[in-house]
Order: sequence, then structure tokens, then C-alpha cells
Amino acid sequence: MLFFDIRSLENHAVVVDEELSNDDPVWLAGDPKPVGAVHVTGRLSAAGAGRFYWHGRIKGDVVLACSRCLTEARAHVEDEAHLIFAESGAEETDDPDVYELDPRADELDLRPAIREEWLLAAPNYAVCREDCKGLCPRCGVDLNAGPHDCSQRDADPRWDALNKLGSQH
Repeated sequence: MLFFDIRSLENHAVVVDEELSNDDPVWLAGDPKPVGAVHVTGRLSAAGAGRFYWHGRIKGDVVLACSRCLTEARAHVEDEAHLIFAESGAEETDDPDVYELDPRADELDLRPAIREEWLLAAPNYAVCREDCKGLCPRCGVDLNAGPHDCSQRDADPRWDALNKLGSQH
């Protein structure tokens, strides 16, 4: 689990070697969800009264739509993170990089911070392969499937104005 008893953290650090499942409720609709679990490793320790520090790594794979041909593209996500958690009201909580803790909380939950680190580390774009040819700009056929002849198809008349501009140069 990625939940830790705050009272025990005040006395000794803990080594984190866990997985955050891709079906965990921390993931929201629209997130680039991991293919499998995200492997989370690191060390969580006290950093003063009401403050905690986690230094660790996250690793996993994500599936996105290829930015050229729209088929499935897989990317590896790996990132190192340094996170600070502080009780509400501490001066550090003004910093957007500090995660705020409820002073009455008994547990520190790493999952929301791990999700945020994942979102920052996951690529916005991916390609299915380096030599991906993409889609035909005229008819939209996947050019990776092989040669095709779309010249006999009627062109979409909405492109006529752009075609005229292109032929002028």
C-alpha cells in the first residue's frame, strides 16, 4: 500500500517498493493511464515537525494514440521525484510543489502525488514506430498499410481554397 502511518514516520523512515494499480480510484477520466501497475520505489522520512520528504522513482508504460496514424502507441514512463508534504498552515504550503496534509490526518497517502508525477512525466505525444508514415492527407487512409491510389476519389470541396493557394507557389 502507498499509505503510511504518520506517527511511525516521525520515528523512522520507510523504504517504499510498491505498485500503484492502473485501476486504482486515484486515476481520473482523461488521465493517460498506465498499461499495468506503476512501480513506485523510494524512501519516505520525516523532515521536521509536520513535514515529510519522499525521494523516489516511478516506472511504467502508457498507451496513447499515435500522433501520426492514430493507432496504438506504447511509451515508457520513468521519472525521479522529490516530494515534500507539510501540514496545512505551514509556510511551505504556499509553494505549489508542496503537498498539503491535514493536521488531524493519521496517514500519509502517496497516491495523489504519484498520480501528479505520472501526469507530468507521461508524454503528450507518441508514435507507433519511428518510420510511421501517418495518414494520407487527402483520404485519411493509413499509409503504413501499403500503397494506395486516392487520386481517383473526389476531393473534399472544403479544401479547394487551400489547394488554389498551394498551386500559386
